[in-house]
Amino acid sequence: MSQLVTGEAVVLQVRIARMPTRALACAIDMVLQGIVLTVLIALLAGFLFGSESSEALAVALIFIVVLLVVVGYRVVMETLTRGRTLGKMVLGLKVVRDDGSSIRFRHALVRTLMWFFVDFAPWFAASPGIVASLMNKQGKRIGDMVAGTVVIRERHQSMASPPLFVPGHLVQWAQSLELSRLSDELANAARDYLARYAELLPGAQHALGEALAARVAAVIAPAPPTQIIAPAYLSAVLAERRRRELARLSTQRPTQTGPFAPNPYAVPAPTLPTPAGAPSYAIPTGPFAPPSPYGVLPAAPPPPGPFAPPPPRTDPRPATINPEGWAAPGSNESSQWS
Repeated sequence: MSQLVTGEAVVLQVRIARMPTRALACAIDMVLQGIVLTVLIALLAGFLFGSESSEALAVALIFIVVLLVVVGYRVVMETLTRGRTLGKMVLGLKVVRDDGSSIRFRHALVRTLMWFFVDFAPWFAASPGIVASLMNKQGKRIGDMVAGTVVIRERHQSMASPPLFVPGHLVQWAQSLELSRLSDELANAARDYLARYAELLPGAQHALGEALAARVAAVIAPAPPTQIIAPAYLSAVLAERRRRELARLSTQRPTQTGPFAPNPYAVPAPTLPTPAGAPSYAIPTGPFAPPSPYGVLPAAPPPPGPFAPPPPRTDPRPATINPEGWAAPGSNESSQWS
């Protein structure tokens, strides 16, 4: 892991691409370039041999083709894809500026010219770039140092879902939230922040948390009744949002078609009325109900019936004390079991 400082003085934790991975990406690009060069030179040779042209023209055309494929390929690809070539795409690498932002044409041009004429030039035995990359703590070659860029790894291990919870004294407030204006993009940004919370530096934890909490508070209502830190506030909002989404999905039933579809003319079974005061977004009960994000709910009381458990014992009988000083067995049992 390495650190990049953005223009807003926010420290980002990134994974730097090292020499073996970059060499493999470069090899993939060179193989593709070799295939394209072979095809173009073969076509160009057929055109030149089939016509009366000078040797100087043939050499000039071949030099232009080689320059366009070797240099133009990298410049065009890294400019259009913001720091990626085909080899880097395969291995999940990306070229970024020292502040973490995307590169532009001038960065791609400087990197490519230094790669061709200095880092891996045959007259330098293709060693300056390798030596510089091995000695630099961020794996930079000379072209990266001149252009102010660094190659990072985009593919990380999948982040575990952050633990979302609502503090006990804020459950009623969470259930009263209006979340219709909370967009998926903002919710995903808050979720990613909570997932990476432990990886951020203390300053970034506070700055990013306060910024996201302010954006979320601007689109939802009401405000929390008590003061709460930004991570706990975001966790409560996301937990309530997830609870409502699970409730919505569990109440939807897919339309069945085919020979085993239910009879559309069947009389539906009567449904029980909703108890007074029950929230409309309550989680449905049943064996396939989603888990509650607020923890384990209390068990429902057992229904009455012929096999219901006996009621608790009442009006116990006073114990009978023998002359020896100990109570007779069963003397203090409830009278209803006598």
